[in-house]
Amino acid sequence: MKILDRYILKSFISTLFTVFIILYFIFILQGIWLFISELAGKDLDIWIITQFLLFYSPKMVPMVLPLSVLLASIMTFGSFAENYEFAAMKASGISLKRAMRPLSIFIFILAGISFWFANDVIPKAEYKFINLRKEILQTKPAMAIAAGQFNDLGNVNIKVDKKSGDKGQYLDNVTMHVKSSSGYENKTVIRSINGELETDETSNILKLHLFDGNYYEDVTAKTYSQAKKHPFTKAHFEKYTMNIDLGSFQNDGKDQEKITNTHGMLNVKELNYTIDSLDNILNTEKKSNTDNLTLRVDNIFKFKPNDSIILPSAPEKIVEEFTPKNQQRILQSAIDYVNNISFNAESNDLSITNQIKKINDHYLALYEKFVIAFSCFLMFYIGAPLGAIIRKGGLGLPIVFAVIIFIVYHFINTFGRKLAQEDGIVPFLGSWVGAFTLTPLAVFLTYKATNDSGIINFDSVFYPITKLFKKKHTKQ
Repeated sequence: MKILDRYILKSFISTLFTVFIILYFIFILQGIWLFISELAGKDLDIWIITQFLLFYSPKMVPMVLPLSVLLASIMTFGSFAENYEFAAMKASGISLKRAMRPLSIFIFILAGISFWFANDVIPKAEYKFINLRKEILQTKPAMAIAAGQFNDLGNVNIKVDKKSGDKGQYLDNVTMHVKSSSGYENKTVIRSINGELETDETSNILKLHLFDGNYYEDVTAKTYSQAKKHPFTKAHFEKYTMNIDLGSFQNDGKDQEKITNTHGMLNVKELNYTIDSLDNILNTEKKSNTDNLTLRVDNIFKFKPNDSIILPSAPEKIVEEFTPKNQQRILQSAIDYVNNISFNAESNDLSITNQIKKINDHYLALYEKFVIAFSCFLMFYIGAPLGAIIRKGGLGLPIVFAVIIFIVYHFINTFGRKLAQEDGIVPFLGSWVGAFTLTPLAVFLTYKATNDSGIINFDSVFYPITKLFKKKHTKQ
């Protein structure tokens, strides 16, 4: 390796390492801010707290690494240009493309490491993080409930405005959604003024006492006309106690393979297998719903009497052959039958939609493992030529450009991911839309920088204005 290559690599890697550590620390603090109040003052061992933060932090890498590469590239190449090091390289016959060659090899290696990290480390850390929270839940149940947001506790989603007490066991303004057996609907809602958590370290039962509240439950309608009225039951209570079984939350090391129902815990191989299984389930459900609907419709339009029975020809207006009272009953029965078919079709469609969303989540998790690797290349080929063009190093102007570019990239990715989750676009496009959008910018900046041309010729913009002011000054 030549001396120049070592110098460029050393400058870039030292800057990247420093920027990554700073940004990683900031992102971790921002991401676990809600958990800090949960960890402090709960009599937890320092090793448990360290594990908690250690298992949570890997999920920050897909956010921090691309931004670090972008900022380090701008700072490194901006510093080279600002200190006339690029001018010395060009005088020696070394172009910007040649100067970027060793870093391109390094970024390729970094992209491979980032893919391995996203495929192996993050899923395992996510698995251990969830299990650690479930272990803490046994002795410190308030730990699993963060104030001001909905928290998932098995088949219950709970939100509290405020917690108090030495263990956070007293809850204010409690809202609960109890999931149905399918896991897709919340038919029961419970609201109370306050509540209290009670647990025993020797028992797997968490008792949740609710005081002065109301219990709401949706009633399953039998007909479409009833469903349009959204029937429900309501009951007021002075005290209501719920028993939540914590046995399913425990991780005793014997059933680690059972907790794999979250796409964030799966690697590429497991995601491909799960997606294939979910696709088969979806196709089977679609076929079953289609056959069921076809059978119901056939019952309306098809009537196959016994061949030995000879029926007289029916009149054109067969309903008029009945009495007015029976006519009303016949028409109402027909309306109810059609409404039932429509209601059944809508329910099946909702179930299919939820299944498609679940599949989309798995596809997004699969593609994002590759996106993080590509984003390292993308941010490098945006940051390096941009730094050479603006000719500014340090932490001033490079941070401004890096933050603006990363915010645009992150916003586009978030928008595409949300749209793909709702099946608005295909998951592949939802995952890659940010990369596809900024790739032309990377090509444009690289072309401009390697050809020694700026992004905008500021002289051509400001010269007419300067000339106009000079004329006015001369006249005066």
